[in-house]
Amino acid sequence: MPRGSAADHLYIGAEKLSLPASIGELHALYAGARPFPHLVIDNLFPAHILEALTPDLPDVLDRRHWALEDSESLIRYNLRSATELGDAGEQLTSFLHSANFLYFLGELTGINNLLPDPYLQGAGYNVMPRGGFFQVHGDRNTGYESGLMRRVAVITYLNKDWLHEYGGQLELWNATGTQCEISIEPVFNRTIMFDTASDHLHGVPTVAGPENRSRRSFLTYFHTVGINGNIDIPAHGTLYAPSYYGAPKMTAKAILRDCVPPFLYRAMRRILRPPK
Repeated sequence: MPRGSAADHLYIGAEKLSLPASIGELHALYAGARPFPHLVIDNLFPAHILEALTPDLPDVLDRRHWALEDSESLIRYNLRSATELGDAGEQLTSFLHSANFLYFLGELTGINNLLPDPYLQGAGYNVMPRGGFFQVHGDRNTGYESGLMRRVAVITYLNKDWLHEYGGQLELWNATGTQCEISIEPVFNRTIMFDTASDHLHGVPTVAGPENRSRRSFLTYFHTVGINGNIDIPAHGTLYAPSYYGAPKMTAKAILRDCVPPFLYRAMRRILRPPK
């Protein structure tokens, strides 16, 4: 019996996800988007599925659960381990890593044989406090240890009653890092899917909301074995946009930051930081 479109099988629990158009129409929108392939879908998930994530989130001040990335290029909190997701987070992750969602994402993006990362390295819950930001960059192109090529990011925002003046928009930039082309408000139940090629530059300006408001999202990455049959692609870390932030300075610190996993970089910074 023919399987039909992957979109016909998008159920999380007993509830079907809400798509604004056919899979063919969504693929055309994704492929034709500028400045690089992406798609924004509002209210994709039943609201209560995402509302259940809020009490699931540990207190970011509890360093047993959270790792703070704090550098000249990025300030945010990441959950230390996928094993600390909680029940609601595990349900969402299981769906995003399911065969049905992988088939759907493959049809949407045109990238076949996508693979999830069950360890959620660099993914899962992301929290930016007031003052948090992420400079304009292209994503690292591999998983941290797997060697798989990172191809697609899926981000769902968890911010109810988020105002424009709170900042924290996701900005999509041109390939030279000279102009922001699109700014996406991180409002509740908005999901963006985008191609993570190295020159697909994006960033987050400073979060400037009230002290008690943080910018929250749930992020997943998807990978392939090589790209179009090529498995000899050099690996690189996060690439920041030199034309916007000035000429790149290949200091030992910059090389270290781009070539080692974030948890190891943070540990080395703590060891090497001079005593106060």
